[in-house]
Amino acid sequence: MDKMKQETADLTQENIARIGELFPNVITEMKDENGKLKKGINFELLKQELSGDVIDGEECYDFTWVGKKASIVEANTPIRKTLRPCIEESKNWETTENLYIEGDNLDVLKLLQESYLNSIKMIYIDPPYNTGNDFIYRDKFMMDEEEYEKKIDLHDEEGNLLFKNTETRGRFHSSWCSMMYSRLKLARSLLTEDGVIFISIDDNEVHNLKKVCDEVFGEQNFVDFFLWTKTSTPPSLSKKVRKTVEFLLCYEKEKNNQSFFGSSLDNGDAPLLNTGNPYRTLVFPPNSIQFTFFDSGTIEARNYSKVELLNDVVVKSFRNTNEVSFSGEFKWSQEKLDEEIALGTYFIVKSDKLSLRFQRKEDKKNFKAPNNLFSDIELNKSSNVATNESAVKELIELNLDGFFDYPKPTSLLRKLTKMVTHDSPGSIIIDFFSGSATTAHAAMQLNAEDGGNRKFIMVQLPEPCDEKSEAFKAGYKNICEIGKERIRRAGDKINKEIEEGNKQLKLGEEPKKPVDIGFRVLKVDTTNMKDIYYAASEYTQNLLTDQISNIKEDRTDLDLLYGVLLEWGLPLSLKHEIEEIDGVKIHIVDNDSLIACFSESVPEKVVREIAKRQPLRAVFRDSSFASSSDKINVEEIFKLLAPNTSVKVI
Repeated sequence: MDKMKQETADLTQENIARIGELFPNVITEMKDENGKLKKGINFELLKQELSGDVIDGEECYDFTWVGKKASIVEANTPIRKTLRPCIEESKNWETTENLYIEGDNLDVLKLLQESYLNSIKMIYIDPPYNTGNDFIYRDKFMMDEEEYEKKIDLHDEEGNLLFKNTETRGRFHSSWCSMMYSRLKLARSLLTEDGVIFISIDDNEVHNLKKVCDEVFGEQNFVDFFLWTKTSTPPSLSKKVRKTVEFLLCYEKEKNNQSFFGSSLDNGDAPLLNTGNPYRTLVFPPNSIQFTFFDSGTIEARNYSKVELLNDVVVKSFRNTNEVSFSGEFKWSQEKLDEEIALGTYFIVKSDKLSLRFQRKEDKKNFKAPNNLFSDIELNKSSNVATNESAVKELIELNLDGFFDYPKPTSLLRKLTKMVTHDSPGSIIIDFFSGSATTAHAAMQLNAEDGGNRKFIMVQLPEPCDEKSEAFKAGYKNICEIGKERIRRAGDKINKEIEEGNKQLKLGEEPKKPVDIGFRVLKVDTTNMKDIYYAASEYTQNLLTDQISNIKEDRTDLDLLYGVLLEWGLPLSLKHEIEEIDGVKIHIVDNDSLIACFSESVPEKVVREIAKRQPLRAVFRDSSFASSSDKINVEEIFKLLAPNTSVKVI
C-alpha cells in the first residue's frame, strides 16, 4: 500500500509542466533582431521558479525588490503542517459548508492547494496597507533592518550608514511586496478559470500592488481599478487633499467574456404617454421605430427596450417587440452600427437638440455592467452611501462596536460578490485576510436575498488583541475570536429576519429558506506525524520502541481524517459520518467517497466490510497491521472485493 506523505505538494516540480499557464510573471519584454519590442520569457526568473534555492543572475526588464527571489522560493517550498478541526468553536459542524481557518495565510494557502485547486470563484482580501510600520506576517524572506541594509549596501567601506529615512525606508516596501507576492501566487492557483480577485488598498502600496499583480495574474487579465467612497466625513484639517476614496484592484484568472453585474435594467412595459407639443418626429424604417421629441424634454417611442435622455437624465423603459435595423444620423457608420446592434451594444442617435443612448435588451442579460466608481453602494433600507462609518454602525448593531478601526461595510462586499457570482450562486468565496469577517457576513446576507448557496472560507491569523483594547476588555483574546462571534451573531440575525418575513407572507407567496450560517473551525498546526528522521547514532532501544506508531500521541481520529482530506485533495466541507463495525470506529466521508479507519488494530472482518462498500478511497494507520503479511492481506482483500478503491496508510 502507498504511504501518504502528510505534507503539502512540491509546487516547483508541478510547475515545470505548466510554465505558460502558471507563470505569467516570467513573460517580459525584449528586443528582436530589428530592435522592436516583443514578448519573451525571462529565463533567469523561470529558473528561479523551478529552483529551491535563490539563483543569482542577470535580470532583464522587471519589477524587482530586495527579497523577491526568496519570496518565490517561499511560495514553492512545501511545509509539514496540517489543519486540526475544532468542533467546540464551530457552528453547525455536521451540516455547514463554510470554513473558518485560523493560522498564517501563507501556510493555509499551501494547505488548500490540493483540495481547492481551480475551485474558488471569487477572492476578496483587505491586506495590511503598509503605512510605515512592520506588520505581523513574519516570513523567511522578511529581513531585519541590519540584514536589509547590508543587502543593498547602505554602508560605506568603513561601515558608516550612507542613507536612512525612517518614514520612507525601502525595507517596508520590500517586505510588503514579498509578503503579498508569495500569497498571491498561491491564491491564483485556487481560482476557477473564470475566477476573479478583488484587493482593497490605499495609496501607500497601490502602484506596487498593481505591478505585483501584473506579474502574478498577467497584465492582460487586469480588469480595472474600482474606486470606493470610504468615508462621508474626510479629515477637515487636511491642508492638501481630503481623501475620500480607496482602491479595489480587480483581476481575472483568465480574461473571459463573463459580464459583471452592476444594476438591473428598468423593465417597464408601457410606452410613455405625453401631452406636450412635439417639435420633431424621427421614423426609422423598416419597422417604423418612431421617436417623437417633445418641448418638455421627454420622448415617446415604440418597439425598443431602453432610451436615455443624456441632457437631463430622464430615463424610461419600454417593451422590445421587434427585430429592427436603423438609418439616420449616427455616430458610427451603418456597417459598424449593424455589427453593434447584432451584439446588443450601446449606440448613439443624434437630433438637433437631443442625444439618445439606446441599448437593446438581451434575453440572457437584463442588467448593466457596474461603474468603476462605487459611490452608489446603498445599505439595506437606506440611501446612505456605504462607508467605513456605516460599517461601524453594522458592528454596533451586533454589539461588537469599538473592536475594529477600519471595517469594511457588508454592502461593499455584497456588491462585489453579486458582480461575480450573480450567475453562479453556489460559488466558493475566500478571504484570507478575514479581519472582522465582513466577507462571510456579506455572503450570508446575499444568500438570504437571492436564495443562493455561496460558501465562504475565512482565513485569519490569531493576532492577539491589545490588552488595553475594548475587544480584550470584552473577553476576546485575538482577532479570530471576534470574527467567529461576528459570523454567529450576523447569521442568527439574518435567519431571524427570514423567519419574521415568512410570517408576513401573503397567500401563494413562497417562503424563503434559512441560509447556511454555520462554519467549521480549523486551526493550523504542525504535522500529525512524528519526526522519524534521526542520525544513526541517535537511535536507542527506547526510540525504536517509540517509532512503532509514527503518529503523535495528542492527535485524534478527526485530526488524522482532515490531514488525509488535505493530502487527497478533498474539500474540507464534505459530509462526515461515523459508524462502528464490531466496536471499531470508521469515518465515512461524502457517501463512501472516502472511508477511514484509524483504530490501533483493525480486524480482517472490518477490512472486508469496508471493502464490500467499494469506497473510492480507503485509509488506515500504518501501525494498525502487525506485519507485512497483514498489509499484503489487506491489499488482496481490496483487490478481490473493491479493485477500484485506492488504499493508503498513514
